[in-house]
Amino acid sequence: MTSYEDGMTVRREVLGDAHVDRAVAQTTDFTADFQDLITRYAWGDIWTRPGLDRRSRSLITLTALVARGHHDELAMHVRAARRNGLTVGEIKEVLLQTAIYCGVPDANTAFRIASRVLAEDGDI
Repeated sequence: MTSYEDGMTVRREVLGDAHVDRAVAQTTDFTADFQDLITRYAWGDIWTRPGLDRRSRSLITLTALVARGHHDELAMHVRAARRNGLTVGEIKEVLLQTAIYCGVPDANTAFRIASRVLAEDGDI
């Protein structure tokens, strides 16, 4: 398989078919190269590496998104973390940890986003 094919497989397993199908459907000539890049690079080259399991990658990703204030992607990766086996309690602990190292305002926003997502998905 190519890194694109591997990436699309992992992307679908982690984010879910519905999310990936929406992203693919919204792809334009302008965004096609970017969609190809993230599928090959992020999902095909990084998420497929054997050095960390997907649970660990989700923990790291949640932390990085909070730290950088990437709230638009946080909801998607809270769902991905659940698919990758993180419990609601583990997600809570990650967000509590981010309050100390990333800042209380960012953690506050992250808790609000995660609470909404987890409630929508029937997890809390």
